[in-house]
Amino acid sequence: MQYASSAVMDQTRDGEDRRGRRAAPPPRRGKGGRSGRRPKDPLWAKLLVIFGALIMLGSGTVIIGQKLIFAAATGSFNQTQLLDPGQPQQHVTINGTKNILLVRIDSRPDQNATDLVRSDSIIIVHVPASHDRAYLVSIPRDTFVQIPPYDNGKSAYRGGHDKINAAFAFGGQGLTGLAARQGGFALLQKTIKQNYNIDFQAGAIVDFQGFQQVVSVLGGVDMYVDERTPSIHIGYNAKTGKQEVPARVDANTVAHPIPGVNPKVYNVGYQHLAPWEALDYVRQRDWIPDGDYGRQRHQQQFIKAIFKEVLSGKVLTDPGKLRQVLAVIGKAMTVDNGGISLEDWIFAMRSIGAGDIMTIKTNNGQFHAEDIGTFGKVETLDPTSLELMNALRTDTVDNFVLNHSDWVSQS
Repeated sequence: MQYASSAVMDQTRDGEDRRGRRAAPPPRRGKGGRSGRRPKDPLWAKLLVIFGALIMLGSGTVIIGQKLIFAAATGSFNQTQLLDPGQPQQHVTINGTKNILLVRIDSRPDQNATDLVRSDSIIIVHVPASHDRAYLVSIPRDTFVQIPPYDNGKSAYRGGHDKINAAFAFGGQGLTGLAARQGGFALLQKTIKQNYNIDFQAGAIVDFQGFQQVVSVLGGVDMYVDERTPSIHIGYNAKTGKQEVPARVDANTVAHPIPGVNPKVYNVGYQHLAPWEALDYVRQRDWIPDGDYGRQRHQQQFIKAIFKEVLSGKVLTDPGKLRQVLAVIGKAMTVDNGGISLEDWIFAMRSIGAGDIMTIKTNNGQFHAEDIGTFGKVETLDPTSLELMNALRTDTVDNFVLNHSDWVSQS
């Protein structure tokens, strides 16, 4: 839940000073910069890669030419205008470099329709002109930026400095439902344009709450928990055993343990997570060593685990279950294809396999804290991260990776 006031906006547990993990080197490539032989991805999985289910990653086996699956996948997505109609208009073509803006939100089922919704994750998918690979770059939600003025027809925001996740909230202020999401997306897009001069050719909003329904259809998810992760949302009274909230978040967005309440803990190792456990696990960042960077990694691992289950024989050979899964994935996403049909997107990106997708961490996965008065601790992008933003704009990410291979993550 997010509100218009900047003071209240800060009460979202933003600004923890955490260190991320060292990124792994990029995959080795053969002659001409192309990777070695790889498995082909199913068409509908490529759609998810390009338009948001891959807001964290995924796919990986052979199912080509399944027209019924493709129709079910494309037909389940909510397609609407998200991109700012006021941005400079270009000739619409599938050729050339593509930047796709992916926004993850974390709305609650009991949330008031008029409450502002913050953007929990902001990811730029960069596809070079060769269309043979893709790069995922996250903009940290705490990044301190200049947000431009914006009037959504119901409420006018006069502009100012704030954390970048506030842009989505301010853009949708006074609106509800789809209109609020369209306004939020438009202002976030304008904010990125003003601060980093990046234009987008497509975009998508992914409601992470919807992926709990995906896990429900699958009957849970098997995944590896890579670090001890206590929950600040779910705990149990040490005396009665009843479920209680184990943490209190103060005005400085610091989560304090509540005496007598033991938090739910996800321990290291392979385990089967129920739908409610999976969603709770991927929300945690307060009591883990690498904070928000760790949460981003866990979300990537969660999506990978979902797709591994979806692509397993027991789902692909069960048309009824497969249709259920595709339907709930589609309901969790709102897509703007930028005037290019989804079929054309999929065909153009057909050479991109799971091994051709790299995640690059801004600030090399480290929180660059700066104390900004009433905003508290915010994040700033270092000079190398700004160099990365420029590489996204100029289609020179390949060169950036060659010079900063330690910024590439395997997750």
